[in-house]
Amino acid sequence: QVQLVESGGGSVQAGGSLRLSCVTSRVTYSSNCMGWFRQVLGKEREGVAAVSPGSGSTYYADSVKGRFTISRDNAENTVYLQMNSLKPEDTAMYYCAAGSCTGGWNLMRGYEYSYWGQGNQVTMSS
Repeated sequence: QVQLVESGGGSVQAGGSLRLSCVTSRVTYSSNCMGWFRQVLGKEREGVAAVSPGSGSTYYADSVKGRFTISRDNAENTVYLQMNSLKPEDTAMYYCAAGSCTGGWNLMRGYEYSYWGQGNQVTMSS
């Protein structure tokens, strides 16, 4: 059974930073694309950032480009989402996901992913 274990959410003032972590098994990590998604209650899930296996190509939503960074730690089978210059509109439940994606910008589509973490709440305080 594939497990994605997330950590790092919390509450921070606008303009602050948080880092989310997602740990998974070696098999899952090495063979799947990994993505971060977020969802606000009552709204559609949004792709935030994704990284492909192998080449490590990264993709970002326009709303977070230049502020968020997705990265991989191959030794720890971990994917990170570093979030800087956080804004109130970044408040959401954030989910880590893994899947055998078809490539390119499809990595930002939720339907490309088969496995999901438990979610971490990120809240901005003004």
